[in-house]
Parts: sequence; C-alpha cells; structure tokens
Amino acid sequence: MRRFAAALVAVALLTACGPDRPESEPPPPAPPNPADSFSSSTTYETVARPTHIRIPSLKVDSKIIDLGLQPDGEIEVPSSVSVAGWYDGGPRPGQDGPAVILGHVDSSNGPGIFVDLHKVKTGTVIEVDRADGSTATFKISKLSRVAKTRFPTDLVYAPSLDPTLRLVTCGGTFDQARGSYRDNVIAYADAV
Repeated sequence: MRRFAAALVAVALLTACGPDRPESEPPPPAPPNPADSFSSSTTYETVARPTHIRIPSLKVDSKIIDLGLQPDGEIEVPSSVSVAGWYDGGPRPGQDGPAVILGHVDSSNGPGIFVDLHKVKTGTVIEVDRADGSTATFKISKLSRVAKTRFPTDLVYAPSLDPTLRLVTCGGTFDQARGSYRDNVIAYADAV
C-alpha cells in the first residue's frame, strides 16, 4: 500500500512539473483567445449637439441650451422660460436612446416655451437642429400627465435601441403653497 501511495505522489509531481522541463523554465504561452482580437463590424454614427427645436403646430421655435444636474441630483431647468434645455447627461437627439428636452410652461411674466405641450397630438412633428447643420425629426407617439411625486423616471430615461425624444414641462393645477405645478406633462416621440 505504501509503494502504491508513493507511486501516486511521484506521478502527481511529474504531472505538475511536466516531463523534461526544469523548474525555472516558464510554462508555454497559452493559445491565443479569439475574443481578444474581436472587432465589431457595427459602427455608430456620431451625433452633434442639439442647438434648436421647432414644433410648428405648437408655434415652438427655440434655441436649446445644455442642462446638467443640480447639487441635489435633480436635472436643472432652463433659467429662461423662453428657451428649451437638453439634458446633456443623456443621449443627443438622433442618437440611440432617449434624448430629454425640458421647457417651462409659464411664469409670472407670461407663457413659457412649452405652454401648449399638453395639447400636442399623436403624429405631431418635432425638428431638432444640431451643431453640424443636420436635423433630427421625430413624431409624437404618446402624451401623458403624471404627478411630480410619481414621475416615471424609468419610462423617460430608460435606455432604448432606437433614437427617441422626451419633452417635459409642468402641468396640472398650480400649488400656491409650493409655488409650482403639481404635475408634469411628458411627450414621447420616436425618430422618423
């Protein structure tokens, strides 16, 4: 029994070290992994920054400013009620995924850029001009009004494989105590 155990140990040592290879010699290189040389044949279009939005049926014609995040993590809103703002932390209009453009409904001084967004109809055309002179065209597919406390973050910002656009403004009744509207109006649009 001892001879058999000793023979097993000897075979294990030979297998571990390999035949005729000194201990200081490195092991042979592993065969190449085909995944290391993989290169996708898919190319992705570079999309320029948005500069202007037009919704002819709503008489919207506005430059677009960039919006980031506030210290509390909420998206900034345009400082002027007469311009729209694009959330620059997300896709650009025409790029795969949901590009988000915000605008005010009104102010104490008068109507905002998206004052009539709540009236938009399915099929309404939206044109977004970009810095390279190109235009991305979208059509409204859905309109919703939701309480700000129940904002559908997943629906508005969820990744998609196609270029989409979300327009967001305030709506519903005005809360005098808080100085803001209780709801958000969201228009969902798909690339044409």
